Amino acid sequence: MVSKNNFILFDFDGVIVDSFAPAFEVQKMICPHITEDIYRKRFEGNINDWEEPINVHTEECRHDIDFFTEYIPRMEKDARVVPGMQEIINQLEKDYTLIVVSSTITSPIKKFLESRNMASHFAEIMGNDVHTSKVEKIKMVFSKYNIGSDDCVFITDTLGDMKEASKLNVGTIGVTWDLINPTDFYKEIHFGLLKSLKIC
Repeated sequence: MVSKNNFILFDFDGVIVDSFAPAFEVQKMICPHITEDIYRKRFEGNINDWEEPINVHTEECRHDIDFFTEYIPRMEKDARVVPGMQEIINQLEKDYTLIVVSSTITSPIKKFLESRNMASHFAEIMGNDVHTSKVEKIKMVFSKYNIGSDDCVFITDTLGDMKEASKLNVGTIGVTWDLINPTDFYKEIHFGLLKSLKIC
């Protein structure tokens, strides 16, 4: 059996749940001119830090709209657990300590996972309210659990997460079923790519 001192960090949106449609819908409310390609580009860095030229605003943009106020009820209603993910998490939790490291707020992630009987598999859920930087959240994991980069891997669907993890020498696994073109992952060092899920 693998020691539970080995940790798997999970991104939430795009890895555990397919939430692209409701997230993009809200971004279109805020900036009606935005395209899917431009929106996806924002995830090549930390989504909280995106700037021009990716972040181009027009007079149509509604900066009075709070993203999470609009997104959370849509996520709760329309997001779906990635097929096979619940079973994989059930299996992994037997041998690894699992933690969610996300740019979505903690409480709706917890509520979503609880409603699907998945929350108990995670030792911790660290959302955007914990820190906007995933580098800092991973450091918190290191400190709290007295582990280092060799003890964990980060599963994500974005280049931005890979870049943040690499700053701490944390290996990453990129999933290709949601946000990013698989070929884009080759811009970063990673452990591997997952195109589909199955229990071995």
